[in-house]
Amino acid sequence: MMNNRRWYDSNEHTEKALELLKNMDENRRRSLAKDLTTFVKQVKDMKEEDENTEISLGIDRVMGLYKLSNSRRWYDKVSILSYALKTMSTLPNEDFYNIMEGLHSTLSK
Repeated sequence: MMNNRRWYDSNEHTEKALELLKNMDENRRRSLAKDLTTFVKQVKDMKEEDENTEISLGIDRVMGLYKLSNSRRWYDKVSILSYALKTMSTLPNEDFYNIMEGLHSTLSK
């Protein structure tokens, strides 16, 4: 059940993807986070090339990033995952949620 208290609780796939990541073994999680970072950077680069793309973090993600910088959450302890999430947070909402949906779908298999 979604409690809508955390930035990632506003989207079902985001919440479930992070839960799957949390329960993953450390080596696999680090490897996936590295691949995710590479992919997110590619998406971000493509978006930066499109001058018409508007980027908005939204207050929930801004607060999530603030807490991320304080290293209070489990994923803050995995620096490459923390970096991937910070980078993803600067993408337009649609891209962010599409990536999280794809991640959730892939990890659920």
